[in-house]
Amino acid sequence: MDAIGTIRTPYKTKQDCPIQPLYTSGVLGRVEILEQYAEGLKDIETFSHIYLLYLFDRTDAISLVRSTFLDDTPHGIFASRHPCRPNDIGMSIVKLIRREGNALIVEGADMLDETPLLDIKPYIPKYDAIPSASEGWTANKQWRQKPEGRE
Repeated sequence: MDAIGTIRTPYKTKQDCPIQPLYTSGVLGRVEILEQYAEGLKDIETFSHIYLLYLFDRTDAISLVRSTFLDDTPHGIFASRHPCRPNDIGMSIVKLIRREGNALIVEGADMLDETPLLDIKPYIPKYDAIPSASEGWTANKQWRQKPEGRE
């Protein structure tokens, strides 16, 4: 896969970066689309939220079972959202604030500055929201800060 753009955020280090978009309220990011893909943004501003699919380009070694930020108990990597994955693909839902030519201003970016963007898809509530979905092992877990030195 080739990047279609770059995600700009205020987060320069892994330690600064939040663990989910939910915890970035009010923080703006800029999604810059390469000029050759700009035409593909037609009508994107009609959506309030979008999925960003991106490359975890600064991850550590793959670990198929590991503890997470929510739980010290180890879980399989495919049962978590941890970035140390076999294919290094990240996904976040962000609020689309506005379009500026080939750039999108978004709220809720939870990735490092200069993250390579792989794709954008619109968030469509009638297709994407599943009220009866299970929260799995994360049910009843409380959010907590990243422990010092943990990425």
